[in-house]
Formats: sequence, structure tokens, C-alpha cells
Amino acid sequence: MAARQSGGVAFRVRQAEETLTELRTALEKAGIVLPSLRLDPVALAREAPSPLIELGRCSVETAARLAEALR
Repeated sequence: MAARQSGGVAFRVRQAEETLTELRTALEKAGIVLPSLRLDPVALAREAPSPLIELGRCSVETAARLAEALR
């Protein structure tokens, strides 16, 4: 049972990493770089990891470009 759970966790982490890469690529194509974009290490360190993508902080200029890209 533990192997099955760890396989599920590994899949979720891999899926989160792939999603993070896709998001970073899409943002870069829009001319937007979020310097703090990463997987949240605290969420990964839990006994039952639940991957979260941390968007982090950015400048006002970057936030404005992000808002414009989403319109």
C-alpha cells in the first residue's frame, strides 16, 4: 500500500513540475517573468505532499503586464 501511495505522490509532484514548466513557458512567451515562480517547498515537505505552485512576488510593472495578458 505504501508503494502505491508514494507512486501517487510522485505522479502528483511530476505533474506539478510539468505544469510549472508549462506556466513559465507561457508567461515567457507573453514577455512576463515571475522570478519567484516555483513549487512550494513547504507543501512538498508535508507527510502527505500536496504540490502547490507558488507564484511569488513581482514588480508592479510585471503585475500590470500579467493583468494585460489575462484580459
